[in-house]
Amino acid sequence: QVHLVESGGGLVQAGGSLRLSCAASGRTFSMGWFRQVPGKEREFVAGNSRVGSMPYYADSGKGRFTISRDNAKNTVYLQMNSLKAEDTAVYYCAGRVGDHYSIHDYDYDYWGQGTQVTVSS
Repeated sequence: QVHLVESGGGLVQAGGSLRLSCAASGRTFSMGWFRQVPGKEREFVAGNSRVGSMPYYADSGKGRFTISRDNAKNTVYLQMNSLKAEDTAVYYCAGRVGDHYSIHDYDYDYWGQGTQVTVSS
């Protein structure tokens, strides 16, 4: 049974930081972080491949967000610094059975439950 369990969301002031965690069970995945606000499509944020390659970030998070992986814990993190009000969204982690991440949500096989991030200005 595969589960992706997220944690770490919350309310933070603009300029602050949060770290999201996504613990996977069952196997190791290539991982992606996405976010969604009501009325808009889900948006790719960052990706980390299971094998090789560098992490990849959408322009919205470059220089502010860092995706990392602890293989021993089978957990992926999204460190978010210098948060802005426009980063407010529900954040989802996603796991892909394959060696590399994708920027497209339809390429992912498993999803976390989502965690709310709210940045107050």
